[in-house]
Amino acid sequence: MLIGVVGKPSVGKSTFFKAATLAEAEIASYPFTTIKPNSGVGFVGVDCVDKEFQKQCQPRTGYCLHGKRFIPVQMLDVAGLVPGAHEGKGMGNQFLDDLRQADVLIHVIDAAGATNEKGESIPPGTYDPCNDVEFLEVELDMWYLGILKKGWEKFARTVVQERKEVHLALAAQLSGLHVTAAMVEEAMARLKLNKDKPVQWTEEELKGLAVALRKKTKPMLIACNKVDIPAAEKNLEQLRKKFPSDIFIPCSADAELALKEAAKVELIEYLPGDQTFKISQESKLSERQRKALDFIQKKVLQKFGSTGVQEVLDKAVFELLGCVAIYPGGVSKLEDSEGRCLPDCFLMPPKTTALDFAYKLHTDLGKNFICAKDVKTKKTVGKDYLLQNRDVIEIVARK
Repeated sequence: MLIGVVGKPSVGKSTFFKAATLAEAEIASYPFTTIKPNSGVGFVGVDCVDKEFQKQCQPRTGYCLHGKRFIPVQMLDVAGLVPGAHEGKGMGNQFLDDLRQADVLIHVIDAAGATNEKGESIPPGTYDPCNDVEFLEVELDMWYLGILKKGWEKFARTVVQERKEVHLALAAQLSGLHVTAAMVEEAMARLKLNKDKPVQWTEEELKGLAVALRKKTKPMLIACNKVDIPAAEKNLEQLRKKFPSDIFIPCSADAELALKEAAKVELIEYLPGDQTFKISQESKLSERQRKALDFIQKKVLQKFGSTGVQEVLDKAVFELLGCVAIYPGGVSKLEDSEGRCLPDCFLMPPKTTALDFAYKLHTDLGKNFICAKDVKTKKTVGKDYLLQNRDVIEIVARK
């Protein structure tokens, strides 16, 4: 699981990334602060199942806090992209290529309109963030088109001459972008492309195919950062009106980072994604810190329900990708060999079966699969049983 964080320079991408991961990303208000991609671990949250068993879980990775299980996901913050990036402008194709392995993209924009198209600071409200949504989609689509067109004529002739299935050949060629044969076949059918004559596909048809495959392999939502700046609210309304099919989430990466840093040194108690926090060491707070926390509570948490950062991560994984969180466990015992209760929780793709999960745990469990047991209901299920979010599953296999 890899989440790519993208956007133009100076919109708060690296702040968002640091707030999500607490990694030491370089942050500054000038273009191209990030040159090499930053890699780190963020967390998505689900209601933990441990309360249903009246036990306290002991995660091997991630953590559990106040009944919320936080599962680790890999994150990548790439350098800022500007219009014409696919042609080499700004930092160019190098940073688009960093996104090849990403499963989902988070597009961070400056919802306050306080950075121009080059990522330079300007007065809030003087730039339309709708432009950023449009430009980034164009850059990604043109990037895919460039990859698709590279050596296209030779590829298309070879497919015809060797009588290959074009959707299988294309999937093999684009596998580095997570493209599958089923995706290509579906896109070709929708675009009514002649599967027997790929040499005759037009530029427009190739572009349509590139766009379809990009949307399928790099689904994206938009984190509307700097939402605590007054101009952002009006812009957010306009964004939702202009792009009704996109997901826009108001967020303040600065606020999330401040809350997590304060929680880290135990000045406050804060659960990522919550609408409030609790001050635990009032006497240690400076006047400046008190004012900052009061601002965050009133202008961000009370107004928008959260800082938005956790909501962005959760929606990217559970809504856009449709993943489910599955716990391995036993009907008679929830502990592992070291005595840890419900130590693991895995993010699995949609339509994962009990057999798929067995293979995820260990190849031998998959090969010797007999059945699985739903630990919550104690019912036996077969290999084709589709797992549901927050299932606890025991795999029974031949020894």
